This record gives sequence, C-alpha cells and structure tokens, in this order.
Amino acid sequence: MANLDNKYGDLAILLLRIGVGVIFIVAGWGKLTGIEGVQGFFGNVGIPLPGIMAWVVALVEFFGGIMVLFGAYTKIPYLLLAFTMLVAIFMVKLPDGFSGLRLELMLLLASLALFFIGNGNYSVDHKIANR
Repeated sequence: MANLDNKYGDLAILLLRIGVGVIFIVAGWGKLTGIEGVQGFFGNVGIPLPGIMAWVVALVEFFGGIMVLFGAYTKIPYLLLAFTMLVAIFMVKLPDGFSGLRLELMLLLASLALFFIGNGNYSVDHKIANR
C-alpha cells in the first residue's frame, strides 16, 4: 500500500481511483455498446486486427475501470490501461497536437502513478490484505 506522508494520502488515492475508474468504465461501456463502430475506427487508423483489438480495448477499459474504482487486483489492469492510452496517443491523438491528447496523457500518467503507489487503504485490496 502507499506510504504517503500526508494524512490525506489514502483519500487522495481514492479520489484518483474514482476519477480514473469512472472515465475508463464509461469509455469501455461506450465501446462495448458500439463495438462495430469501434472496429471500423480501429481499422481506419491502422490498428492491427481491428475486430479483435476493439473487443480487447473495450473489455480492458470497462472491467479494468471497475477494478480501479474498487481497488481490486489492479496491478495488471493499471499497466493494460496505461498501454491502451499509449497506443491511443501515438496511433490516434498525436497527429492532432498536444491539445488532442490531454485526457489520454493524463490517464496514462494516472494509471502509472497508481501502479507505483498502490490502491491505498480505501480499497478492496487493503481489506483482503488485512483479513
């Protein structure tokens, strides 16, 4: 778990997890409910195996977002979510300039930060560890 010097460190981690988790849940749900459009978009921007990758990204974002929100078994989801943002930045957003990639860059960095600091005390992982 995080070892932050601030007495509000765990609350800060919770707030970060809520923000990151909700954004990924909403994005993933949008992809799941419009998967044909996502597959077409992925094909248009040159993502390999767009039919499969659209499902992979949608599932990673939706279920990874849920795991982040609750702080449950998140080490791998944090890395997968960061990787999806890295791909989005380089394959889709970078041609639009910096203003086009602000959200993806922030989600990439937040996912990596959470990977390194952990889920904090207000998480499922913390409850499981303290049984």
